[in-house]
Amino acid sequence: MKKILLLLSTIVLVVLSACSGSSAEGESGKVDKLVLADAGWNSIRVHNAIAQTIIEEGYGIDTEVKPGSTAATIQGLREGDIDVYMEVWTDNIKDVYEEAIEAGDFEKVSVNFDDNDQGLYVPTYVIEGDEERGIEPMAPDLKTVEDLKKYPELFEDPAEPGKGRLINAPSGWQIEKAITKKMESYGLNDSFVNFRPGSDAAIVASLADAYEAGEPWVGYYWSPTAVTAKYDLTLLQEPEYDPEVYEKTKATQSPPNDVVVAVHKHIPEAAPDVVDFLKNYETSSALTEEALDYMNDNEDASAEEAAMWWMNKHEDVWTSWIPDDVAKKVKDAME
Repeated sequence: MKKILLLLSTIVLVVLSACSGSSAEGESGKVDKLVLADAGWNSIRVHNAIAQTIIEEGYGIDTEVKPGSTAATIQGLREGDIDVYMEVWTDNIKDVYEEAIEAGDFEKVSVNFDDNDQGLYVPTYVIEGDEERGIEPMAPDLKTVEDLKKYPELFEDPAEPGKGRLINAPSGWQIEKAITKKMESYGLNDSFVNFRPGSDAAIVASLADAYEAGEPWVGYYWSPTAVTAKYDLTLLQEPEYDPEVYEKTKATQSPPNDVVVAVHKHIPEAAPDVVDFLKNYETSSALTEEALDYMNDNEDASAEEAAMWWMNKHEDVWTSWIPDDVAKKVKDAME
């Protein structure tokens, strides 16, 4: 009897051990769940949802999304609380990014897109008017950032009459320092207030209020975003990017801002097949903005719904990132 009980116990232990190992390792490597970063904007949420669908349905690994600020999520990626980051805007966190890469805390595995824009925008109706809304052109000769010197009264700062208000990026952002230097280099400080909002949300609220009222507005933003997809904006021109000039005065276009996919240092070993997929992950600003347009056109659409719409429309794109057998699993799950 004791021998039978001992034999049964051994069998149970072997079965439990086998089940435990299968669950822990998943189909792709040595993890059963991957955590992705949500740093607070819709394009990263769309790319998260695309990646999650492929990772879960194609590789059999659960996923989770951890929200937080850029600073918090990047720190999470460095420490291993976050495994995958689908949109690292490298130039906006240049010092931290380079430090983390050099320290080996996380790895860049691909460039998601690198054709994005950032700089100072005005609503297009400021330059061209909007006949449908009954808006006449306000500054038809406004083409460049330096041209703003001609129009301080148009963008008048309510707190400092006689000066214009230029909406900068929030303090602490890398680009805020660059725009501050640009204002000096382009000679705007005598005629414009360098207004630093407290957050991205404050920029968006300011733009939305002005846009809905058909009023002039000038400030910093970047694309692709839900904001640039929703509003008809014109990026004010600057001289072509020149590394030497930009280093000294910032008086050129901003440098190319590679938006990369990065993973925590342990993930290439823990989930090599998933990392192989992420190494192939490549879109563009235009492709990304399509999903954002979908969200704007369908006000109740979530990032997950936009991602599913995008994947159905661009099957040729995402299936090129993964092996045929993995693509079949994902397509079968989407039906």
